[in-house]
Amino acid sequence: MTTPQQPHGPLRSFGRIKARPIKARQAALFDSLLPSINLPQAPFDPLAVMPEAKAVWVEIGFGGGEHMAGQAASHPDTLILGAEPFQNGVASALRHVEAASLTNVRLHPGDGRDLLALLPDESLDRLFVLFPDPWQKARHHKRRLVNADFLAEAHRVLKPGGGFRFATDWSDYADWTLERVLVSGLFAWTATEADNWRVPPSDHLTTRYEEKKLGDIAPVWLDFVRT
Repeated sequence: MTTPQQPHGPLRSFGRIKARPIKARQAALFDSLLPSINLPQAPFDPLAVMPEAKAVWVEIGFGGGEHMAGQAASHPDTLILGAEPFQNGVASALRHVEAASLTNVRLHPGDGRDLLALLPDESLDRLFVLFPDPWQKARHHKRRLVNADFLAEAHRVLKPGGGFRFATDWSDYADWTLERVLVSGLFAWTATEADNWRVPPSDHLTTRYEEKKLGDIAPVWLDFVRT
């Protein structure tokens, strides 16, 4: 008798999960701070996490946490949920949260797709995917975060009119994302002129990763709204 194969989960959309050793001070925050801002591993209502929140935002792949922490500091009445599997990035984010005494940040130290799966329908006001792993080689394109399944899930958790911002400094990934978003019919692109994707949005906060200019073009900013 043949045993049925179990379905595999989605391909990993990120690379390594740890690089250099984490500094002792940051490592200590995994025990002292992370437990108090760690998100549940079961479905939850964001407003139960912060009942006074006026809005709920998610950043998938927050890197070192500079953008997430900066937005949280600028919008103290907004609950910001961040997902990042890279342990060094989580350590850096914890340092930013502690330094600014932020009370409106919650973290998921893992795959952002797992975080979205835990959220109720139409529970988010904004979603950020900034400079995700481009998976440049053609044979690795299937690992890119933006695909039909991801867009369907993003559409599910965003409120009608909710914003989805994608940024990349790789030309192929910009084209890839724009094509798939428009084909999906789930989002409308807000751009009306070239500067809308060539110039950083007025509310963007530049990160150290962005300043490294590792891609093949200047950053492209694609803002969409859930239809």
